[in-house]
Amino acid sequence: MVVKSRLHWAGKPERRFGVVVVGLGRAGSVRMRDLRNPHASSAFLNLIGFVSRRELKSIDGVQQISLEEALSSQEVEVAYICSESSSHENYIRQFLNAGKHVLVEYPMTLSWAAAQELWELAEQKGKVLHEEHVELLMEEFAFLKKEVVGKDLLKGSLLFTAGPLEEERFGFPAFSGISRLTWLVSLFGELSFVSATLEERKEDQYMKMTVCLETENKSLLTWIEEKGPGLKRNRHLSFHFKSGSLENMPNVGVNKNIFLKDQNIFVQKLLGQFSEKELAAERKRILHCLWLAEEIQKFCCSKN
Repeated sequence: MVVKSRLHWAGKPERRFGVVVVGLGRAGSVRMRDLRNPHASSAFLNLIGFVSRRELKSIDGVQQISLEEALSSQEVEVAYICSESSSHENYIRQFLNAGKHVLVEYPMTLSWAAAQELWELAEQKGKVLHEEHVELLMEEFAFLKKEVVGKDLLKGSLLFTAGPLEEERFGFPAFSGISRLTWLVSLFGELSFVSATLEERKEDQYMKMTVCLETENKSLLTWIEEKGPGLKRNRHLSFHFKSGSLENMPNVGVNKNIFLKDQNIFVQKLLGQFSEKELAAERKRILHCLWLAEEIQKFCCSKN
């Protein structure tokens, strides 16, 4: 999907969509901040409250409300789901059934079939279901997109390292790391799954998943997720083309307001400013990545 700013109106917006934020981790807190501050997209949104398992009562004048209130309130038309991945599917289903539009952090579900089902539910209800992908709004990705366009890939690799992550909350590594998979699919097109290995030392909180993928032109891509205590959050990449190589990422600048940029896209969808063709292409990419993640998980689990 081509991301461009196309919010347009004369004077004040004719209407504002009432929003509730579900989950107040890092992403939820940033979403609350963006909703409260004056931005082009925020002008179309009215923050009604937030839902949290913690007893917080209010934050900066924004009231905590129960999930039941959020689902039943006529004021609430939109839900931002910023909770742990394992809870996304249930929240999406509840809010769509209650007739609300949904913005959800990636991955939208931990199952390809569930994602398909939820998109069908959104269509039945006539609601927007938007899966956030801030990694496609990063300066690094914009740089890579320009670098690979028109080049013939021979082989490539992408290694991501970070601290430990709870699988029970965030899903199998292929799902919790789906933003890296989304990079590869967005850069090189639909991929085929070849093989995968998973090395785990649970007593050390260490995990390394190595996945072999293939482009439509039979070029090999290796994707590695390595997580454990002391590992810094970092990406290491190496792409070899017929015309030369790209080794690791230059410093391309600070990623500014990526969650706000994603909100702009969501509001454009609410206002009907995306074509059916654009929405279908985005949905196809997201489902393809979820399908690959599930294939990887099935393969690794069958080997262990």
